[in-house]
Amino acid sequence: MISFEDFMKLEIKIGTVKEAEGVDGTDKLMKLIMDMGPGDESHQLVAGIAEFYSPEDLMGKQIPVLVNLEPKDFRGLESQGMILAIDVDGDCVLLHPNKEVSPGSKIR
Repeated sequence: MISFEDFMKLEIKIGTVKEAEGVDGTDKLMKLIMDMGPGDESHQLVAGIAEFYSPEDLMGKQIPVLVNLEPKDFRGLESQGMILAIDVDGDCVLLHPNKEVSPGSKIR
């Protein structure tokens, strides 16, 4: 269990996929460049979703991103956050708003 105060430290925003490509040498990882809205630079994310989605499937998609996660290196690429997705019996299902919102919109 985490405290409510710990939960409030999480900064989750909607990002829009601007670029997507597979990561060389792996069938699982995909590099995403996310538009995180005005005043916030683009974020590069590395996500283990390449088995489930093609780059073309992801272009323009809006996805929740945990933006204040400590950066992590995957295959020489820095991931500057984490997308939120659902694991359904080993299948990846992306979360998204039910209508288009501005990139950078905060999830509360």
